[in-house]
Formats: sequence, C-alpha cells, structure tokens
Amino acid sequence: MSQYLQQIALVEMSITCAVVLIYLAQRFLQTEFLLVVRIALLLLLANLFYWPVGLSLELPLSAYVRGVTGELSIVTMLMLWSTLVPQNPKTPLGFNVVITMVALAFYPLALGYGMFDPYAWGYGTLGLLIAVVVFALICGLVGWVKGVWLMSLAIIAWSFHWHESTNLWDYILDPFLAVWAIYSIFHYFHRKRREKLQSGYLFRAG
Repeated sequence: MSQYLQQIALVEMSITCAVVLIYLAQRFLQTEFLLVVRIALLLLLANLFYWPVGLSLELPLSAYVRGVTGELSIVTMLMLWSTLVPQNPKTPLGFNVVITMVALAFYPLALGYGMFDPYAWGYGTLGLLIAVVVFALICGLVGWVKGVWLMSLAIIAWSFHWHESTNLWDYILDPFLAVWAIYSIFHYFHRKRREKLQSGYLFRAG
C-alpha cells in the first residue's frame, strides 16, 4: 500500500511540475498556448519528471522536488492544474482572505505557540469536517463553483486516504497555498491602488 501511495505522489508531483513550467512559460512569453499545445507539453514534461533520466539521478526528478516541497494539499494541486483549463475562473478575494486568516491562526498554534494544537483536529474531528463543508456551501452560494469542487475533492481524497497523511488539514491547506493567498491579497490592493491613481491622472483637471 505504501508503494502504491508513493507512485500516486510521484505522478501528482510530475504533473504539477509540468503545469508550473507551462504556466511560467506562458507568463514569460506573455501569451496563452493553444489547448492542444498545453496538453502536448503536459504529457512531455510530466513524463520527463516521472521517469528517471539516468546519469547521477537514481530517482525521478519529481521525487527530488517532492523531497524539497513536501506533499502539496489537494486544494493547491487542483488550483495549479486548473490553470491549464481554458477560461479558468479567477479566485475570489474572499477565498484568499479566509485562507490567509486560517493560515495565520493555524501555523503558529500548530508549531506550539499556544495552549492547543489545531492540527489534531484533522484526525477525524467532526468539527473541522463540518467547517470545510460549510465553507464549500458558501462558495456555492456566492457562485464560485470551482471552490465547491476543490473542497469536495479534498474531502473525498481524505476519506479514501489518497495521500500518506490521514489528517484533513494536509488535504486542504499547505504553506504554498497560504503564501499565495497572502500575496494575492497584497497584489489585489496594489492593483486597485494603481488603477485609482491612473484614473485620477486621466481625469485630472487641466
């Protein structure tokens, strides 16, 4: 069973590495590849990361990347993969705010800066499961269907022990998601401020 989970993790990381490279290439070239090109690049790069390339590398490239980054949460992984989907809906600011607030409270307490450890709630605690389900329902009510899928698939993966961890937190949150959420909030307000300044300049008297 452990070997099976290891192979799943390597496949997921290989796909994730391929997706990240494709995303960065599109940003660098300031263009959006055709879907067929993205799929072709995904297959090529994912295979490159999955299979050992020989020389001094005894393990696949994805194994070394996983050794550095650790296991990504299902939510982070699916959000990265969704960047390849045409007309991928933008992530609402509210989602980033919630993730940031949870992360800022969770990680200090989980590291021992407090009287209790919220990480323990992830081991089958009904309260955390209900909170995630309620959050998914709120995403649906505000019209962000993608958020419903993200949380639903994370819960399903956790219930089937898709990864080595049996803690629900590891399926819905990781440091990369927290950092991205914080960055997205700052980027959002920076963009709004810049737009406001540009608008003031355009309509300035004289």
